[in-house]
This record gives sequence, structure tokens and C-alpha cells, in this order.
Amino acid sequence: MLVKIYGSAVFGVEATTITVEVNVDKGIGYHLVGLPDNAIKESNYRIAAALQNNGYKIPGKKITINMAPADMRKEGSAYDLGIAIGILQASSQIKGKNVEQFIIMGELSLDGSLQPIKGALPIAIKAREEGFKGFILPKQNAKEAAIVNDLDVYGVENIKEVIDFFEEKLSLEPIVVDTRKEFYENLENPEFDFSDVRGQESIKRCMEIAAAGGHNIILIGPPGSGKTMLAKRLPSILPPMTLHEALETTKIHSVVGRIKENSGLMSQRPFRAPHHTISDVALVGGGAYPQPGEISLSHNGVLFLDELPEFKRSVLEVMRQPLEDREVTISRAKFSVTYPSSFMLVASMNPSPSGYFNDTEGHVTSSPAEMQRYLSKISGPLIDRIDIHIEVQSVPFEKLSEDRRGEPSNIIRERVMKARQIQTDRFKEMENVHYNAQMSSKQIRTFCVLNDASKQLLKTAMESLNLSARAYDRILKVARTIADLDNSKNVTSEHISEAIQYRSLDREGWLG
Repeated sequence: MLVKIYGSAVFGVEATTITVEVNVDKGIGYHLVGLPDNAIKESNYRIAAALQNNGYKIPGKKITINMAPADMRKEGSAYDLGIAIGILQASSQIKGKNVEQFIIMGELSLDGSLQPIKGALPIAIKAREEGFKGFILPKQNAKEAAIVNDLDVYGVENIKEVIDFFEEKLSLEPIVVDTRKEFYENLENPEFDFSDVRGQESIKRCMEIAAAGGHNIILIGPPGSGKTMLAKRLPSILPPMTLHEALETTKIHSVVGRIKENSGLMSQRPFRAPHHTISDVALVGGGAYPQPGEISLSHNGVLFLDELPEFKRSVLEVMRQPLEDREVTISRAKFSVTYPSSFMLVASMNPSPSGYFNDTEGHVTSSPAEMQRYLSKISGPLIDRIDIHIEVQSVPFEKLSEDRRGEPSNIIRERVMKARQIQTDRFKEMENVHYNAQMSSKQIRTFCVLNDASKQLLKTAMESLNLSARAYDRILKVARTIADLDNSKNVTSEHISEAIQYRSLDREGWLG
């Protein structure tokens, strides 16, 4: 008897429906075809134990299982449940009704209980697109999949519930999630707040400008000056995610199984801080079965690279294309996948190997040769892709001991949101441009028109600092954001002057 069960495979952040054909016939044998990986090939042992422990059995006949399309590689243990249901129905141990109307996914334990799967959200989206009635999956993933409306999502704890459901011995209630209500309820107060920061007013100003325009930023300062503390608080002043951004972000984290159990929509902007020993593949994504890397997990949020020169140069260089294109494409012989990676890069570094530069407090300083060797670990093209460079000084005791709290994040965020709204109105007719950091050279010429005084000021700075053409564009973008924070229609010389100050690494004595 031939039975068809439907599952799904995730490639990139999109799902593809997989047809699991199970045929039970005369003879003896168990044949699993359709390019399954080792986890799927081992499923017969898990399925046999799970069925036996729930009063069923693998029939002593010839079982042929084909996973179509047969030329597409399948991976993971999430097909266990579908294959098991197919075997039971094909061997007439159960009389499943309307099985073909459901996507069935779940990893089986030996006692028949179900373990969570990866990619529940993109699978649910695909199931709705293709007109399936429902999606049966482990209970831990049910809330995540139930974000998708117009699809009945059933969260189950073990295979017996699924069997009883199809034999109409058990009535399961679909999980219902009010996506909008959950999204707005979960916009909680941030864990880290700028009110905790003592002093550092100029750095807070830089962070506000970076958040308002979506600019990449690098913090340069000695150990203990507060670089990491400031970086952790940047998400607290970014505008709240839109519902579309939240769905997009949740989808990426779903693919790698990073959604917490019994959780639904992600409403907080992600903050990723990988260790400096990270590999190229872990940062950008890839592998035999491509998975998103840290830069895609930072999509719509912040990627923080602490101690930037300690990262392998090859790792930093692979970030150059994603920083420009805001997406990552990973190619293999037979297919390629694209992951979105629109993130804000926040990097920090010591000014020298010893951590101190031009220090007057008697700390150990580094020689010019040591400094040049240290700073040369970061390429010029990568630095050019970072809009704001700012020096962070150690906070004096008087500031640290003050009782007065700093300006809270919610007040700063209000100013940031007003500036972002100005940019939204400015770019409303343009596709894929939402804030100043995304402007192309053509758009910069359109929206950053300078008067004669501003042009002369910028010309002097370009010549004296020997800035590249890319640095020129960065200064104009940052100046445009400063003007937006001032609610100024035009970019003035004051805005240009402040933006020039935020190119510390272009000054003589830093990068040669």
C-alpha cells in the first residue's frame, strides 16, 4: 500500500515542501531513498523503538520510503514523525483520515515523545502558501508556527496524540496566537539603559547619531573606558522593530533553532557579540548544509565586535560585501542561498597593543612600530565602511561618583525616532532605502546639497586628512543625520564640522 505524507525542508530562510512516499509490499527490507543525510537514515531505529513503546510495530515486510524531490538533499531528524505515520498507515495499522492535508514534522524520542525542530516559522509560511489545512509539530514549536494565520497549528507532545488525532479518537485544539497583541505586549523595557552611564556625553551623542541614521560605529579607547557598556546599550535607543521586521528576524532565528521554547514572535532587536576567535563560516554563514551566520542573526539589530584587531583579518574581510549589500549569498555547486544581513556594526578597539596611546598617566605605552603593526590588522577598506570613528576617554572619578543619573534611553529614543521619521518621509518613494546610512552616491548628491562655506570646509578636511572618496560619502551621510536630529532641512557647515570630528582613524598618527 502506498501512502503520501508531507514534510518540509528549509534552504536559506525559505521552505520547500517534501513529499514522503511510503510503500509497504511483500518481501523483507527497509529502503530509504531521496538523498537523506545520516540523521534521516538512522530514523528507522528511533521509529521502531517509538512505535513499539506505544503499542505498534515496524511491519516485517518490504518498506520503501522515497523523499521527493529525490535530487534535493534532505537533512535533520525532523522527518521522523511523518515517516512513522506513513509506515503505520501504509501497513494498515491505523486508518489516517485527511493525512495529506497536513504538514507533519517532529523528531521522535525512543518513548514516542517529540523533540523540537528547526525552521518551524518558514515551514508554516510555506504550508499556508501551498494550501495545507494544518501543521502538526512538537508542542515546543507550536507558538512560533502559530504566528502564521489562516493555518491550523497543532502542538503535540508524543506520537500517540498524532495517531489518535488522525483516527478521530482525540480532538486537538489548534494553537491561536494574536500576533499583533503579543508583539506590542513584548516591547518591554530594555535590560540596559543609558541612564546607568556616568559622563561620556560626547560618546552618547555619537551613539544617538549612529542610531538615528543606522550608521556603523567604532569606539577607540583604553581598557575600562566603557566601550562594551556603551555598545550594549545601543539597542535601547534604536526605534522599536516594525511587525514586518519582527517576522523577518524571527524567521532567521527559527532556521537555526534559536527561538526559545514556547516562544513566538521576537520583538526585541537582536544584539550579537561573537568572540574574536570566530571562524569565517560562523560569522558569515555556510557549511555543508548552509546556515545563517552571526551577521544574519544580527539582521535588524546590532553586531558588536569587541577588540576588533584581535579578529582574524580574513574574518573581517568577508564582512565587507555584506556591509555594502546588506545580504549574504552562499553558493554551492547545485544551489545558492541568500540571507538578509541589514545590521548596525558596532566595533571597539584599544588604540594600541598596550591599550594606551599618548598616555600621560604613566601607563605602559607602545612604540610607533608596534602601533602600526597592531592597527594594520584592520584594512583601510573596512574602516572606510564604518561611518563614525570616536575616541572614548576614561571617566574621571568625579563623574563616576556622581549621584545624578544620566539621560534615560527612552528620551534619547524619542529623538532618534523623530529623525528616523524624517528619513522615512524623505525616502518613501525609494525602494530598499529607509535611513541615511543606506543612501547611494546618487542619493547623497540629491539630499546632501552643500553651500559654498560647507564645501570649502569639507575640501580642507579631505585634503588635510587625505580622505578617500568613500570617507567623503560617509561624512555627508553622518552630516545629513545630524541635520535631521536638528530638524534642519539643509546640511550646514556646523553639521559638516561635527561629522568630520567622527573620523578619528583618518587622522595622521592612527592608520599611518
